[in-house]
Amino acid sequence: MRMNIPFENSKENFKIREEIISQVYRRWIEANPDKRVYNRSLKDYINIRYLSITETMRHAAKSYTSTLALLQLDTILRYAVKVGKPKPTKRGSKNQDNFVQIQVMKYDLVGIGMVKMTVGIKKSGEKIQYCITTIKA
Repeated sequence: MRMNIPFENSKENFKIREEIISQVYRRWIEANPDKRVYNRSLKDYINIRYLSITETMRHAAKSYTSTLALLQLDTILRYAVKVGKPKPTKRGSKNQDNFVQIQVMKYDLVGIGMVKMTVGIKKSGEKIQYCITTIKA
């Protein structure tokens, strides 16, 4: 996938980065029609839902490196490693209402740095990718 990710922060560049992230997910879903991938650390599938895309777009589009990291979406989903134990969801967060717990995961992307992936865990145990962003050093 070849695209120019704008580096500078402006409303226009934020919108361009949102569109790039949307395209990354669209292409990933075309290649993965089940909308899920097995994660070795969780020993379970991580599912992609509409919330995965919208929440990640909202946060990752704020930064060039987070948008760049999303180009490695499949790698992050497969190989991110659990950090600590799952925690309760944030009180008052409408987007987290569907989950009983949140699991933070990390992956060190060569050339980009540490990436944080948040996974929501439903009452049924189903795991949904919630958000992916880079962590500033």
